[in-house]
Amino acid sequence: MLSYRHAFHAGNFADVLKHLILIRILEYLKKKDKPFCCVDTHAGPGAYALDSDYALKNREFDNGIGTLWQRHDLPDGVAAYVELIRQFNGQEPLRRYPGSPLIAQQLLRDADRLFLYELHSTEIALLTEAVNRDRRIKVFHDDGLKSAIGLLPPAERRGLVLIDPSYEMKSNYQEVVDTLVKMHKRFATGIFALWYPVVERRRNDALEQALQNSGIKNIQLFELGIQADTSEHGMTASGMIVINPPWTLKPDMERVLPWLADVLGESGAGFFRTRELAGE
Repeated sequence: MLSYRHAFHAGNFADVLKHLILIRILEYLKKKDKPFCCVDTHAGPGAYALDSDYALKNREFDNGIGTLWQRHDLPDGVAAYVELIRQFNGQEPLRRYPGSPLIAQQLLRDADRLFLYELHSTEIALLTEAVNRDRRIKVFHDDGLKSAIGLLPPAERRGLVLIDPSYEMKSNYQEVVDTLVKMHKRFATGIFALWYPVVERRRNDALEQALQNSGIKNIQLFELGIQADTSEHGMTASGMIVINPPWTLKPDMERVLPWLADVLGESGAGFFRTRELAGE
């Protein structure tokens, strides 16, 4: 939806999980000398000011990067994520948070490519400025769910597609499944990472079942919650569903998710979930 602004939520616990997994996947792809392609279907403005009115309204970053920023006992995977965020702040206090585009940009090698889609008329201008004419990056003012299919398969024949819609419309849940099926048919060896919120658990159950029924193989799910499911308004957990995940991802996440649930959970109510939705 064009009304959605991620700046209200930048750096929260959901971003922590999403960006941890994004970093782990891109680092895995970099282990081979061959170039890769990364596609971000909902790129946003690229970076966020945590001292802006948007971010300060609910201070969601306090229960995400803000908590991790102050700790000295970070597990390896979490430490690498926090260190990357520190690079965007230099020697200053935590004031800036990079979105997925700038995190991916930081990890690109010379021959790798990044394609960014953003539909919001204000945020596309900010995104274009944020990537600063990087020749490895192409920005599209378009609907990534519909248009990114045309990029597949990429010339590199290896890479990641990150799908991160707002889910403001209930139809998004089925739309992402339909899109993944189409993308997977064109790029069956690619890695696909789908972010989801937990606002109403039955929607997530239906999403998981739809992916299981899709016929796509090798699907894993990783979820982090800060409080128990509730019928109240608001996101209590979020997760990432990964198709063709790196073999290292599951053991990595099984090490850090319990720690994150304990540290970021509210009043001891944090939890995590890992699940294999489809085997190889």
